[in-house]
Amino acid sequence: MAFFVLTTCLPAFLIAISAVFAGPWPVMAVLSLTLMMAGLDHLVGQVAAPLPEDENQTADRLSTCLAVIHLGLVPLVVWALAGDLLTTIDKICLFVASGIFFGQASSANAHELIHRQERHLFRLGVWTYISLLFGHHVSAHLLIHHRFVGTRDDPSTSRLGESYYRYLVRTYTGAITAGYMAEARRLKHFQSSFLETPFLSYTLGAFIFLVGAYAVGSITGLVWYVGLTVFAQQQLLLCDYVQHYGLLRHRDSAGRLEPIGDRHSWNAPHWFASGMMQYAPRYADHHAHPYRPYPMLAMTADGPILPKSLPVMAVLALFPPIWRRVMDPRVQHWKDTPTP
Repeated sequence: MAFFVLTTCLPAFLIAISAVFAGPWPVMAVLSLTLMMAGLDHLVGQVAAPLPEDENQTADRLSTCLAVIHLGLVPLVVWALAGDLLTTIDKICLFVASGIFFGQASSANAHELIHRQERHLFRLGVWTYISLLFGHHVSAHLLIHHRFVGTRDDPSTSRLGESYYRYLVRTYTGAITAGYMAEARRLKHFQSSFLETPFLSYTLGAFIFLVGAYAVGSITGLVWYVGLTVFAQQQLLLCDYVQHYGLLRHRDSAGRLEPIGDRHSWNAPHWFASGMMQYAPRYADHHAHPYRPYPMLAMTADGPILPKSLPVMAVLALFPPIWRRVMDPRVQHWKDTPTP
């Protein structure tokens, strides 16, 4: 587990130090999440082996610690951005580093937690997403994405030829609507009151964090906080866009979908990024086993693999012509390859 502790806690430590001290720390925080990560992923390459099962309990402890660290970092970063201690350059570096960490590491940790059956772990994951003003993602992910991944009924599945910017509008509005409707159907099925909908918690929780940001940094802190959550949300949505681009499940003559398999998401088993994101880039195995703890996720032998690490490909997705030139032939290869 030292591998996961290093890759997740090092950036968090640098961000915390950056919020309190000027000097080289904000720049180091940005570099740890950009050039250093890309360089180590390139030099070390891929890590394929899962960890032994006896690491699962330690993994839950690390996930709990990371969620608590995240919930502490959010007000600390907002306070630093709204204050006068840091220079403008320092604030820009801190904003970028925090947004990347919240959107890639914290959201990956929250994703892991909402798949836990222990209530306290699940709630920590929910509140992590709420702190990013993205609480609806919990319902959309659990009730819609895992059921309809690789189909047009899933707002998070990006389509061949669809740019990230077009995907962004479609998935954001679609996930909120689909998640809300799924929760409404569940309430109706169990004959429950509207007050029991998690969307009420998502909304009230977001309001609490907005008020907290104002309390910490006045209107300046509120503006920084909203900007930070928007930036972090883009990191999460970029990962979804990249990991599902163009991979669709087939329907048979009776209209039945093929089972979710290795071919329906892009893997990226690169060293540092995989550790920081708790093996989230091993997405195919996660879809096949949604409740499998992240140390146990394995690389699939015959699934599609991204040419570079997930964060690098996310940057590439911001430039649609280059993205399509790199990815469209790879998607076509998997479309033309018969299912075993």
